Amino acid sequence: MSQFKGALQALISTTGPHKDLSEKFREILHNILSLGEDELVEGLRAFIEAIVDENVSLVISRQLLTEISTILQNLEDSVSKAVSHYTLEKIAPRVISFEEQVGSIRQHLADIYEREQNWKQAAQTLVGIPLETGQKQYTIDYKLETYLKIARLYLEDEDHIQGESYINRSTPLQARTKNEELQIVYKVCQGRVLDYKRKFIEAAQKYNELSYKTAIHESERMTALRSATICAILASAGQQRSRMLATLYKDERSQQLPCFNILEKMYLDRLIKRAELVEFESLLQTHQKATMADGSTILNHAVVEHNILAASKLYNNITFSGLGALLEIPPEKAERVASKMITEGRLQGHIDQIDSIVHFETREVLDSWDKQIQHLCFQVNSIIDKIGVVEPDWMNKTIGSQMVS
Repeated sequence: MSQFKGALQALISTTGPHKDLSEKFREILHNILSLGEDELVEGLRAFIEAIVDENVSLVISRQLLTEISTILQNLEDSVSKAVSHYTLEKIAPRVISFEEQVGSIRQHLADIYEREQNWKQAAQTLVGIPLETGQKQYTIDYKLETYLKIARLYLEDEDHIQGESYINRSTPLQARTKNEELQIVYKVCQGRVLDYKRKFIEAAQKYNELSYKTAIHESERMTALRSATICAILASAGQQRSRMLATLYKDERSQQLPCFNILEKMYLDRLIKRAELVEFESLLQTHQKATMADGSTILNHAVVEHNILAASKLYNNITFSGLGALLEIPPEKAERVASKMITEGRLQGHIDQIDSIVHFETREVLDSWDKQIQHLCFQVNSIIDKIGVVEPDWMNKTIGSQMVS
């Protein structure tokens, strides 16, 4: 090892053509790479310390450091990680001179941490790339990919606040890229942030949209569909969720999902018993199992609200105690949840606190439906009249052929 260090020190003070000096450095590097693991780390550290010395031309330093960053990707992770950290530490005072090499080394180091499932450290490693503050002009796709990777890593670490901040940074870049793969990753990250923030309907819409993207593998599309279904089930009861449940239920692929049974019961406004939720609970992620302010889980709260809506289709009115027994919760909680839903306009009805009864009100669904059909018929007639004015011959011919048939 001492002979390598001596040769490197001699080269630092040597002058001559860049090509000749670079070859001499490479010869020493080749010999260092043949060392055992323990000596290899020490040898590479000595080599890096030499090539980034201020007496060595930047042209040579950059070229050799680029080669080192490539070599690191083929070494054992333990060796590569130790040498990468040492390299970043050594070039920190002159980071502007080695921006490209810093970016490459940090990307590789982040990959190592990701393999170790050290999500936070991987994200923080990538944050160190000077995408906005440096002198190098990075491409839109490189910046977008890096921001999205940082966001994804923070989300894996269940830090949705930091994840969202980097998604926000990527938003203007996403609008300017033509890379469909990056646009898909952007939508996935958006959906996950909405999921973490318990904006389940918006998250379900994002996931459902992704489930139709032919650019991603079929298994990933099914994963997106499953995520959409889970978010829809966890969402607060109301018209928005009903529409989302209808969309998912009518998708033939949903029948393959392990949560289809719960989806079907919710769509058909059937009561769901707590015992039926055991299998579905196993599909939830950690943040989806969180406890709410009233002490119930997100899932239990969503099912209670759903069951109240289901009960409104079965009963004209029901006592608090009867509703509580139906929902498998205390009567006071049943009253509180029903009152909140009525106040927010998600349930039609009113509460008689003197007699402790919830009165459900049925909406004139058929009348509303008739009016919508009538409006649609008027629009169709209007379109036909306009076509008849512009293309009378075609209209007469079409009507005539239909009468004959």
